[in-house]
Amino acid sequence: MKIIAIEGIDGSGKSVQFNLLKNELEKTGKKVKTMDFPAYDSFFGEHIGELLNGDGKVTAKDVDPMSMALWFAMDRKMQFEKGIPECDYLLFNRYVLSNAAYQSSRCDENSGITQDEFIDWVMKLEHEILKLPEPDIYFFLDITKSQAGENVGKKGFRSYVGGEKKDVYEGSDKMQDGAKAAYLKCVKRFSNVCMIECMSEGKMLKPEEIHSMITDTLRKNNII
Repeated sequence: MKIIAIEGIDGSGKSVQFNLLKNELEKTGKKVKTMDFPAYDSFFGEHIGELLNGDGKVTAKDVDPMSMALWFAMDRKMQFEKGIPECDYLLFNRYVLSNAAYQSSRCDENSGITQDEFIDWVMKLEHEILKLPEPDIYFFLDITKSQAGENVGKKGFRSYVGGEKKDVYEGSDKMQDGAKAAYLKCVKRFSNVCMIECMSEGKMLKPEEIHSMITDTLRKNNII
C-alpha cells in the first residue's frame, strides 16, 4: 500500500486535487481508500469544529498549541481504531503535517518551545506514540495568501461553521502566514514532503495542470 497526503493552507485547492488524484488512481483499476481530516462527524472532530467555528466562549485560537494538536491527533487516532484500510492507495486530505504546520505557527517567545521542536513533537506524538501510518509522500500545494483567501470565499456552506463564513484559522492572516512558513520549513526538513507550485505569473494554474505535476512526481518516485 502507498500512502499519499495532500496538504496546504486553507484555500489552496486540496480537495480538488484530492478528488482528481482519487479518480485518476481508480481509473487504473487500483483499490483506493480516502480519509479527510478533521472528521467533523466524529467525537473529536465535532469538538474541533466547535472550536474552529468561533461562536463559543473558547475558540481554537484560545487553546494552547499543544492541547489543540492533541485534539487533531486524537481525531486521527480514532479513525484508525478499526485498523488501516486494505487498499492499494490510501489518500489523506490533510494529515499529520497539517497539525505540525498550523500549531507550530503559533509558537513564539512565550511558548517555551521553538517551531522546529514543536514540529518534531507532533511527528513523535502521532507516528511514534499513537502509531499512525506515515505517508510515502506529502504534497504541499503552494499558493499566495491572497489567492487562498479568495478561494476560501468560494467554499460555500460548511456544516461545522454553520454557513459560509471563515473559521477562526481561515480568518487569521497571522495563522495562514505562519502555517505557510512552517510548511516551507517542512519541505526542507523532510524528504517525503514535496512542494507543488500552484501559481504562475501571479495567477493560479488550472486544476488539471496542478494534477499533472502531482502525478508526474508520483511516477518519478515510483509511487504510481
